Amino acid sequence: MRPEILFPLYAPITSLKGVGVRVAPLLEKLAGPVVRDVLFLRPHSVIQRTHATVNTAIEGATQIFEVQIDAFKKPRSPQQPWRVETYDGTGVLTLVFFGGFGGQLEQKHPLGAKRLVSGKVERFGLNLQIAHPDYFLPPERADEIALFEAVYPATAGLPARTVRKFALEALERAPELPEWQDAAWLAREQLPTWREALVRLHAPAGEIDLAPQTPHIRRLAYDELLAHQLAMAQRKADRRREPAAKLVPAEISAKIRADLPFSLTGAQERALADIRNDFAAGERMSRLIQGDVGSGKTVVAMLAMADVAGGGGQSALMAPTEILARQHFETLSGPLSDHGISAVLLTGRDKGLARAEKLRALASGAVQVAVGTHALFQDDVNFQRLQLAVVDEQHRFGVAERQRLQAKGEAVHLIAMSATPIPRTLELTVYGDLDVSRIDEKPPGRTPVATRAVPMSRVEEVEARLRDVIANGAQAFWICPLVSESELIDLKAAEKRAAELRQKIGPGVGLVHGKMSGPEKDAVMADFADGKISLLVATTVVEVGVNVPNATIMVIEQAERFGLAQLHQLRGRVGRGSRESACVLLYDPPLSETAQKRLDILRRTDDGFQIAEVDLELRGGGDALGLRQSGFPAYVFADPIAHRDLIATAGDDARMIVDRDPELTSERGKALRVLQELFDWRPSSPLRDAG
Repeated sequence: MRPEILFPLYAPITSLKGVGVRVAPLLEKLAGPVVRDVLFLRPHSVIQRTHATVNTAIEGATQIFEVQIDAFKKPRSPQQPWRVETYDGTGVLTLVFFGGFGGQLEQKHPLGAKRLVSGKVERFGLNLQIAHPDYFLPPERADEIALFEAVYPATAGLPARTVRKFALEALERAPELPEWQDAAWLAREQLPTWREALVRLHAPAGEIDLAPQTPHIRRLAYDELLAHQLAMAQRKADRRREPAAKLVPAEISAKIRADLPFSLTGAQERALADIRNDFAAGERMSRLIQGDVGSGKTVVAMLAMADVAGGGGQSALMAPTEILARQHFETLSGPLSDHGISAVLLTGRDKGLARAEKLRALASGAVQVAVGTHALFQDDVNFQRLQLAVVDEQHRFGVAERQRLQAKGEAVHLIAMSATPIPRTLELTVYGDLDVSRIDEKPPGRTPVATRAVPMSRVEEVEARLRDVIANGAQAFWICPLVSESELIDLKAAEKRAAELRQKIGPGVGLVHGKMSGPEKDAVMADFADGKISLLVATTVVEVGVNVPNATIMVIEQAERFGLAQLHQLRGRVGRGSRESACVLLYDPPLSETAQKRLDILRRTDDGFQIAEVDLELRGGGDALGLRQSGFPAYVFADPIAHRDLIATAGDDARMIVDRDPELTSERGKALRVLQELFDWRPSSPLRDAG
C-alpha cells in the first residue's frame, strides 16, 4: 500500500496546470504518467543571462537589453521574417521573427514603447540581432526574466520552457519526506535533505550545478541506489529463507569429471565449490557464473546437474536461441549419457509424437536433464522433480520467463550464466540479488587470437588473405558496422559487402542480420556451423554463443565504432579450435585518442574482465557499455560510472539494514519504505528481478 504522503506525487500528470488532452500524451512520452516523473525530469543545460547595452553586447551570449521600439519592417514575401528595429541609446538591435504574426507584434509593442528583450546575440552584416527573443516584455515585468534558467528536454509540440513550468509545479507539490539516510553519513558527506536536493536540481545557478558530483545530485543518486540495493538485498534474504532440498556431491559427478579430457581450472574449481556449498545449505540457490567466452562455464553447470541427478532430481538448461541450445546439448549429452544420465533437447521445432515422447519422459523422470529454448517453460512441459534451472545469457530472457521455468518445480535452484564481463564496481547494480562466481581463467590449450588493427585502405589485402584461408578449408566472419540509426541503411551496407565478397571469394558467403526472423537466423548459423557457408557476413547478431571451431578469422569493419567489450565478445567467436586464429580490426583513419586506446588494449590482452574495466574508464558517463541490454537498470539520477563509489556504499548499507531490521519496522525502516515506493524499487517488483 503506497503511503499517503506520496499521493501528491502519484497523481496523474493531468492534475498539473495546463496539462490537458493535447499536452498530456506529449508530457507522458517525455517524462511519464505521474507527477513524480515530471519532478524527476533533469535539466540538461543552463542559460545564463547578463545585462548589456548594444555597444557592450557579446556575440553568441544570451543577454538582456532595455530598448525602445523604433520601426517595424514588414516582409516582402511570406518566406521572409518580420524585423523590429530597436534602439537603446548606444546602438541599434534588430529583433527577427519568422511566421505570420507581425501584426500582433505591432499591437503588443507599439512604436516608442520601452521593452526588455533577451535572447542570443548574433551578427547579421554590420548589425546585431536577436532571432525570436526568449523574452520581449514591458520593463515592469523584469522579474519574469531569470538570470539563470534551467533548460529541460523538449519534444515536438512541447517546448523546453513549458516543460520547465510543469517541473517547477511538480516541485511545489513535493512534500517534506521523513529522512531515510543515516544522519552521520549525510553530515560526513555534506549532503542536503531530499527536498533541498530537488530544489537545487531545478534551480541550477550554472553548468557546475548539473555535474554528477555536486552534493545535491550525489544525494539523489544515492537515494536511488539505496532503494535499488535494498530491494535486492531483501529479495536475496527472502530466497535464503526459502528451504530447498540439500544436495551432496554425487559419485556419478566425480566419474564424469574423471573422464573429461582436461582438468578444471582453479576458477572452475572455485565456482563448483560455491555451487556445492549452496546445495549443502538447504536454501534456494541463486548464483551467477560470470565468465569470459570459452572459460568453461557449461562444464561447471554440467557437473552441478550430475550432482542433482545423483540425488534423484532433474535439471533444465535454457538458452536464448535454438543454435545455442543445440550446442549446449551436444556438449552435455555425451558425457552425461556415458554415465547413465539421460538428456533431451526441447525446442520450438519439436512437434507431434516426437515432442509428446520427450514430454512424457520429463514428466515421468525417465530423463534427468532437459536442454532447450523458451519451449522449456511452456504450459504442457512438466517435470517429475525439477531441482535446478540453468539459464544461459540470462539477460536475454525476461523475468517472467525465468520464473516460469523455476515454477516447474519446488524451491528450484538457479544458476545464471553470462559471458558479458561487467566491471566489479558495477556488479552490484545488475546482480545485487545473486551470489556471483567469476571464472576468470582460460582453460589451457586455447589458441591465442592474434589481433591486428588495419586501415580500411588495405581492405583488398584482407580480402585476399581471406580467400587464401578459405581455400585451405577454414571459415571466417566479417562483421559489418552499425553505421547509422537506420537499420535499413545498415542492412543495405551488409548486403552490399556480402555481394562484393561473393564476387571476390566465391559463392560460399552467407549473410545474417537483425531484420531476419529467429528461425531464418538459426538456419544460416546452422549452415555456417555445418561448414556449408565459408564466410559469414553479419551484423553483431553473432556476438554471443556461436561455436564454430573451424572459424579462424574475424574481420570487424570500422572497428572504431564498436565498444571495447563488444569487440572482445566478437573476437571470442574465433580461436575455438586448434588452428592459429586472427582478429582484424579495420578502421577509418584518423583514429580519436579513445579509439586508439581501445584498439591498443585489445591487442594487448584477451582478459574480458580487464577489458571491461578499461572500457569503463574510456567511455565515461551514460550507458557506457551498452549495459541496458545486459539487464542493467535504467536509473534516473544515478550514473553508474560517475557514482560507482556510491554503489558499493549503498550495497553495504542495504545489507546492514536487512540484517538489523529485516521487516523495516524501525523509524528509519519506515522512512525507507517511503523511499522504495518513491523510486518503485520494492522486493516484490516483478519487472526488476534478476533471478
